[in-house]
Amino acid sequence: MTKAHIITFGCQMNEYDSHMVQSQLVSMGIDLVDSVDEANLVLLNTCAVRGKPVDKVRSLLGKLRIEKSRRPLVVGMMGCLAQLEEGQQIARKFEVDILIGPGAILDIPKALEQNGRFWSLHFRQELHDYIPPPPQDKLQAHLTIMRGCDHRCTYCIVPTTRGPQVSRSPDHILRELDMLLGAGVQEVTLLGQNVNSYGIDQGQRVAGTPSFAELLRMVGSSGIRRIKFTTSHPMNFTEDVAQAIAETPAVCEFVHLPVQSGSSKVLRRMAREYNREKYLEHIDAIKKWIPEVVLFTDIIVGFPGETEEDFQETLSLYDEVGYDNAYMFIYSARPGTPSYTHFEDLPRAVKTERLERLIQKQKDWSLKQNRRFLGKDVEVLLRGDAFNPDYLEGHTRGQHATIVPKVPGFEQAGIYTVRVEQVTPHQFNAKFIDAQGQVLEPILGHLPEAAALSSPLPML
Repeated sequence: MTKAHIITFGCQMNEYDSHMVQSQLVSMGIDLVDSVDEANLVLLNTCAVRGKPVDKVRSLLGKLRIEKSRRPLVVGMMGCLAQLEEGQQIARKFEVDILIGPGAILDIPKALEQNGRFWSLHFRQELHDYIPPPPQDKLQAHLTIMRGCDHRCTYCIVPTTRGPQVSRSPDHILRELDMLLGAGVQEVTLLGQNVNSYGIDQGQRVAGTPSFAELLRMVGSSGIRRIKFTTSHPMNFTEDVAQAIAETPAVCEFVHLPVQSGSSKVLRRMAREYNREKYLEHIDAIKKWIPEVVLFTDIIVGFPGETEEDFQETLSLYDEVGYDNAYMFIYSARPGTPSYTHFEDLPRAVKTERLERLIQKQKDWSLKQNRRFLGKDVEVLLRGDAFNPDYLEGHTRGQHATIVPKVPGFEQAGIYTVRVEQVTPHQFNAKFIDAQGQVLEPILGHLPEAAALSSPLPML
């Protein structure tokens, strides 16, 4: 096996894990290639949170099994689905060669050295201490500060697949951050299933670990230009986190605080450990410390037992908070979760119709909130060429997708100040400005209509 291709499904944690595996493959002398056709080793890093990613894995494994009959090819499956009996059944059905759970990814070299089928699902303690080499030629990167989760939301499979929460030591976090800085990274996103509970594992404070607010300040003093974090659980949110964001210039004025439902009754059935009123207290604290905050959330539509009245409470919460954006999901019953075992699912048509109404609510609010930025100068990290090579694409400190036409001298990735000239519910169109604050006209002479540049609203 000399050429490998990794396909990643799911969350940013999976993206981080894929990077860790890529670094191991490279250290073994294996080249990373851009397609399945070029590879003789294909690894799927899977997600099990919803049914759709699982269906995609099944479909892809079916195609790979056919490909294996035509040429030498080793197929591996990693990630959360690999940890579940459901995933192991899928692996047997599609003749997967390597099965690696999310806590055992350091066993990849051992798997490749062993002939025949290799399955490793036991967590490796060394994973918490492993520091992968930094990504090359990237302005942004992820940095895991913890793994696992101590909460037991009734719809969530993560505690089963990733185990209880374990916080990384601040020394390892800062060492990895220093390596990222040395590689030219300018924006880092701190990752964890529940970053707000960093340093408190299984209900106990871990010796030598700061609070999450203190960690934000430590990371913010490192010299990194921009810091973001995900995901936050409202149950563990504390006001000192909002204060740390406000008082640490590198931490972006962006908070992703999943609510899942606006109904306290539904939240109880989800075992979210907070109610609507407590969640709104957190929002008030955030807005007190960060008046210009950009707020994102997650919402599950059609959770078992959700009535039309419950759904109306979600819609009214959206209006009360005024979110800038939301990741919206139809409830997906996952085997192994309490909601799958004990609750009766709602009809698909009911869930779909409610999701459509919520999407329209989200679009209306996103457009309203984005209009706040019209004519304003904002800092944007431009990652590189957009789908049209005459444009660069990137995002603001508030995670707004942004498209900027190139001008002479402004054609490379980097952090720039731009002026917002057009907005859609999910995108800014902007132009570069010079040191005097004057707009620099693009080579093309004008911006196209906003709709012409807009990409479809991402729906997971």
